[in-house]
Amino acid sequence: MQKVKNNFIESLEILNQFISDENNFITIESAGKLMVESIESGGKIISCGNGGSMADAMHFAEELTGRFRDNRKAIAAISISDPTHISCTANDFGYDFVFSRYIEAIGSKADILLAISTSGNSKNVILAAEAAHKKGMKVIALTGKDGGKLAPLCDIEIRAPFSKYADRVQEIHIKIIHSLIDYIENNI
Repeated sequence: MQKVKNNFIESLEILNQFISDENNFITIESAGKLMVESIESGGKIISCGNGGSMADAMHFAEELTGRFRDNRKAIAAISISDPTHISCTANDFGYDFVFSRYIEAIGSKADILLAISTSGNSKNVILAAEAAHKKGMKVIALTGKDGGKLAPLCDIEIRAPFSKYADRVQEIHIKIIHSLIDYIENNI
């Protein structure tokens, strides 16, 4: 039973580290403003990630196209999670290109890429960020550890405190995602 309790204690410690840095909230607000500007100018938010981060990318998009807390008009968002696109691209070009090819196909200058990688080193997410910049898109990244190779490729990076395991990073990421959605809903 103590191991179960320790999971919650460790999670709380990491959350407290994040909360204690006021810059995290300034950065989240800056990302929210950039997303609102994109939506108001006719853009969309495209999100991507691997594994649990893909689930987070999907969750982000569905809350915007559907509803988070309040009824409102649908907001243009999509996650790169279509299994037919992913399997086709992985088969024909390699898994590294599953996100960047999608950005090449539907990304536009008014759009934002929300790139999610707990390590910041997922090659396919890095290539997506590079493809987004080639399209003139802004890139907002949710990272962990030291930000990895993704950190210098984003316009705004929101980094979870260092943790040995991805699950603690993902716990911070979902709180950031909910905060971004709430900010968008309240400012559209």
